[in-house]
Amino acid sequence: MSPLRVVIADDQALVRSGFRMILAANDIEVVAEAGTGLQAIDAVRREHPDVVLMDIRMPEMDGLEATRRIVSDAASTGAASTDGPRVIILTTFDLDQYVYAALAAGASGFLLKDVTPEHLVAAVHLVRSGDALLSPTITRRLVQRFAANPEQTTAIHRDLSALTARELEVLRSLALGLSNAELATRLFLSEATVKTHVARILAKLELRDRVQAVVVAYETGLVRPSAVTGGSSAAES
Repeated sequence: MSPLRVVIADDQALVRSGFRMILAANDIEVVAEAGTGLQAIDAVRREHPDVVLMDIRMPEMDGLEATRRIVSDAASTGAASTDGPRVIILTTFDLDQYVYAALAAGASGFLLKDVTPEHLVAAVHLVRSGDALLSPTITRRLVQRFAANPEQTTAIHRDLSALTARELEVLRSLALGLSNAELATRLFLSEATVKTHVARILAKLELRDRVQAVVVAYETGLVRPSAVTGGSSAAES
């Protein structure tokens, strides 16, 4: 099996070299580095990586706009929604002002730059497998966004009529930030069955991962912010 291929985009050379060493030590190939958003887009177009580690604040073009263009490039090629690179946003500061913008731009999750080597490696594998780095904290912030702006226009709107009653039930639970194990317990299903339902939801709605599924659940009104009482990580496979 070929190694995972990663592009690292950060304007700090020290950060890039540190991440490169960690990934290389775990058989993950860093195919390119970028110091600006424009360089990141060029690197992705040239190298076709599996995952992009994307800093938010960079010269020439920030990481959010670069993420939008990378995701748009993948869509314009006619690739399936599950194809194309997954973007993990890197940050050193509070995420509140960036969470929704990054998720709507197409990011599959967030990592702090002081992440442990083990967590970094696990995150890269996780998003490549189709899951998302969407912690309970991120879920709550996403909910707060919709609670503060219930009238906002949709960014990733999808028609939910294609989903079965059970799939709608699974999507509602996904939006609460529940893991597959918690979904299985809540819905009295096996974890294997839950995974099948999640995969079908993503396919029917043409979504990349669980992050977009959570966004869609709120944007379509399937779940209201008041329904959320907390939950566990939505980042399990």
